[in-house]
Amino acid sequence: MARSPLTLAASVTAALPGAGVVGVGLLTENGAGRFDSAVARLDDGREVVVRTPADDDSAGELAAESRALHALTPGVRALLPFRVPEVLGEAGSGAARVLVVDRLEGYRVDPAHLPQGSGFATAIGSALAAVHTLPPSIVRTDGLPVRTPDQVRDDVSRLLDRAEATRRVPDVLIERWRRAVDSDDLWRFESAVVLGGATSASFLLSEDDTATVTGLLDWGGLSVGDPATDLRWLASAPIAADDVYAGYTADASRAPDALLRERARMYAELEFVRWLVHGHDNGRPEVVTDAVALLESLADGVRGDEIVPEARPDVDAALSYAHLIPESAPTSVDTSMQTDAYDPQMMSLFLAAERDRQTAASAPDFGLDGLREPEEQSTAPIDMEGWSSLRESDATGRDPQEQPAPADAPARVDDTVSDDEDLRDEAQRATRAALRRWGAGGDDTRVGQGT
Repeated sequence: MARSPLTLAASVTAALPGAGVVGVGLLTENGAGRFDSAVARLDDGREVVVRTPADDDSAGELAAESRALHALTPGVRALLPFRVPEVLGEAGSGAARVLVVDRLEGYRVDPAHLPQGSGFATAIGSALAAVHTLPPSIVRTDGLPVRTPDQVRDDVSRLLDRAEATRRVPDVLIERWRRAVDSDDLWRFESAVVLGGATSASFLLSEDDTATVTGLLDWGGLSVGDPATDLRWLASAPIAADDVYAGYTADASRAPDALLRERARMYAELEFVRWLVHGHDNGRPEVVTDAVALLESLADGVRGDEIVPEARPDVDAALSYAHLIPESAPTSVDTSMQTDAYDPQMMSLFLAAERDRQTAASAPDFGLDGLREPEEQSTAPIDMEGWSSLRESDATGRDPQEQPAPADAPARVDDTVSDDEDLRDEAQRATRAALRRWGAGGDDTRVGQGT
């Protein structure tokens, strides 16, 4: 039986020894009958909220709420842009537990009544992003649940096993959810601090100048897990869902989560499964009947629709996360000739020959331009007799033993050959002279470097 406000007011004095209660009133907070709650006014002017569990099941929820609020130290609360209830006192345990917290101002909106637009919807999305940005260490330090993506995936798989064992879930839904569980892409997300069961009614709102979130209640599910669990309630707020997601992604500081909405949608559908399993395990046929009706209606509505789309997210979805990607310098691109016909060894030979050609073109001119290229012929022995006779030549370069031909003698083929030999001899002398000059200069240079 529900406790009266006067009974709850008496509980305040047990949780806050020495406090005087001067007024009390009912508190309507959409608790679905899980708690007996009241607002009490103290003699020092403060207003507090007193809450006790309605049954043994809700006793665990109230204990989790108390534990989570104690984990939110002043340093953690300073990271949030809104207020969080502070535990003022508590007493008892189990179904007799009494929890007293300070009262926060603001009003609440059910998901079905949340308006669309850049107002409360975007403000709630931004507030959720702030919660998911909290350091996971605050959860680990206090021993609260921590789940990795693989563990979350396994939890869903086990839930489906239990639901399938009841033989009351339509096959089309079981197959649809199994395909989602088997999709690796769906479970690529970064675990974060989550509320576990928040809805739009968990947020306290104010509209003084702009629509803002002033406070957040319902911390009993505080843990580390899938951020999509805090967005599953958007299935009940279809007209505001896009704006909530817009506010969330605008302030999110984690890695982009391409299939966040798809997982949130799946979790919303699995709430019917949890309701079915709860009724089946507790022997409540009326709950089972209600859950089966909900599941059959869901099966008709999603027939032929997959949770995980076959195509990747479109460009607009990717660009919505562009502000989270750090800037980086463009990487160099190899623009070499990566073709089947390209042979690096042949190319290196060509480049070497080209360098030799350029070197030859820039070499000094020793008067050899008039020389003709010798005709290709087989290699013949070299006659060295002519080289020794050079020392005996006169100043004109002519051999003394050679007799000049008469002026009126007819031209012979040997004369042409002799002219060519003269040119070669002259070129050889010029080359030797240049080498002697270079050698003399090189010696001077080497002497200078040695000192």
